[in-house]
Amino acid sequence: MKHKVITFGEIMLRLATPGYLRICQSNQFNATFGGGEANVSVSLANYGIDTEFVTRLPKNDVAQACVMELRKHGVGTNHILYGGERLGIYFLETGAVARASKVTYDRAHSSISTIQPGMINWDEALKGATWFHWTGITPALSEGAAQVCLEAIQAANRLGVTVSCDLNYRKNLWKYGKTASEIMPQLVAGCDVILGNEEDAEKVFGIKPEGFDAAQTGGHVEADAFRSVCTQLMARFPRAKKVIITLRGSINANHNTWGGVLYADGKLYESRRYDITHIVDRVGGGDSFMGGLIYGLLSYDSDQKALDFATAASCLKHTIYGDFNEVSVDEVEKLMSGDGSGRVAR
Repeated sequence: MKHKVITFGEIMLRLATPGYLRICQSNQFNATFGGGEANVSVSLANYGIDTEFVTRLPKNDVAQACVMELRKHGVGTNHILYGGERLGIYFLETGAVARASKVTYDRAHSSISTIQPGMINWDEALKGATWFHWTGITPALSEGAAQVCLEAIQAANRLGVTVSCDLNYRKNLWKYGKTASEIMPQLVAGCDVILGNEEDAEKVFGIKPEGFDAAQTGGHVEADAFRSVCTQLMARFPRAKKVIITLRGSINANHNTWGGVLYADGKLYESRRYDITHIVDRVGGGDSFMGGLIYGLLSYDSDQKALDFATAASCLKHTIYGDFNEVSVDEVEKLMSGDGSGRVAR
């Protein structure tokens, strides 16, 4: 069966300081593009999956450069809507050791934040699709964006398209008078696959693992502690068939442990735990996990193998600069097999 994945959300211009410079130190920025759902689309396109990214962009040269970048990666852009004032921007300074990385948003009044219900023909956009993906970032942008996201989910449910979401709680984005706890439940209720981390589940739904504090992990996260998070999410959202929790242990800004768990049919699957000692760029790490997970669930008949692919793919993303995960299926499967030597491939 040939699969087609549709993603919907905001893509931004990413302006990052070179190396480990702080914004106040830098007189230049490296310009690329990125955003949660677009990052997922790029991963899937790299793996050979037919994918379309749906968004709203202004009619200007920066947006055109963004579309060209998506097309370069093999992402479909046929259902991009044009209108509005501007492309959102985010500024990034990369942290080191005890200093955390820092993101500064400049995305108010972006084209997608002024989107309104009825602007996108979702029956047309979802034609031939087998999977639809969104994240909690999109409904945080504006009430209009939340309503359009709901339109998409309801259309996908009606058309029999699998729906996945990454809860992706961003407290700095919910500024239009509604909270994530008010908006997200109706959206997540239409999802078949739910991805999050311990903070997402707690901040949005008040669901947390017993006796867990992310700040006190020392880089070690017990997977079984999240069984209760998975079962609570499934009880709250009975449509969901699979719940996945990513497990990041932060030793410092350059050194993290990374893994995940997947809960389905009453069974908890646990991935290998990776020790990532020299992080190049962790932005987009969760999106690379989601892209790998969707690929794995579409390509393998094993939840364990799908989880292992997602974890290995996102481990590799930590070694790659930019939002996009520029890796192939062969590279991910090589790491899955246990080959993390980094030897030159000739």
